[in-house]
Amino acid sequence: MKKKDEHPEKAGSGKVRLFGKEYHTKEMLVGLLFIVPTVAFLIFTFVIPVIDVIELSFTNFSMSAGTMKNVGMDNYKDLLEGFFTAEYWEDGFGQSLRNTVVYSLLKLTLDTGLALFLAVQLDKNVPLKRFLRSTFFAPVVVPMVASSLIWIWFYDPNVGPLNQILQFLGLPASKWLYHESTSMLSILIFSLWKGVGYNIILFLAGLQNISDSYVEAARLDGASDWQLFWKIKFPLLRPITSFVIMMGIINSFKVFAEFNVMTPDGGPLGSTKLIVSYIYELAFTRGRMGRASAAALILFVIIFVLTQIQSFINAKKTIDVE
Repeated sequence: MKKKDEHPEKAGSGKVRLFGKEYHTKEMLVGLLFIVPTVAFLIFTFVIPVIDVIELSFTNFSMSAGTMKNVGMDNYKDLLEGFFTAEYWEDGFGQSLRNTVVYSLLKLTLDTGLALFLAVQLDKNVPLKRFLRSTFFAPVVVPMVASSLIWIWFYDPNVGPLNQILQFLGLPASKWLYHESTSMLSILIFSLWKGVGYNIILFLAGLQNISDSYVEAARLDGASDWQLFWKIKFPLLRPITSFVIMMGIINSFKVFAEFNVMTPDGGPLGSTKLIVSYIYELAFTRGRMGRASAAALILFVIIFVLTQIQSFINAKKTIDVE
């Protein structure tokens, strides 16, 4: 007599085989009952809009004119035409792409480095450690628009406290948000203040999960504080660092609110116009939904490629360590 499990490819009565495993029919029905609403929600809020954006990117659809005609790759050609010329980066999509890359590189480097440095310091036995942790994290929970409006007052060239501090120290006043040479730097400082606390908490969580046995063994071997950090703590923080960098890439390329509030219309001479601001202007100010859809897809491809490169580099480093 053959045993029941000798023929696993044949599902029993009232069972369904899926991905090499057997499930009771009732279990499958219950699972489908729970998953269908979620799948339907994703289809209507993500899949269908993405398909619409892809279709619109190949048209010249204009909300103001009310016309739509298939133009093939013309939107992409117009957005990327002259990519390797100096003039391309001084206006339009090229200028917004340049500003976005500059902001993202500075924000990602400074934010990650500053957050890691402060997290290491706060992980030590320093006075008022809990108070300092709360202080650094407090800006994260403040609404973006409200904090942006407060910092606009800070940056006011006439009555803002920052210029008053500079004058008190005998330094020349700055125009901050109101000059093309300092507007991007001003928003970058605000962004660091607003978001560094979140990354500090992530790094602190990683540092506190490092076993004391690693630290004690390194101390017994005569490791200095720098060697302890660079040889022990930093490699063990690689998953946290990878997550922080990946989220930093995504967030810095899709940033919009603070730039739109603090420097409307792209700031002085377009010095703070980013890709998302350019897309918003095309779509909702000028009504050129076809061109805006093409720009949005280019932004998606840039973010996707960068995150995949970062994931590949992190996976390779992990394999090398192992």
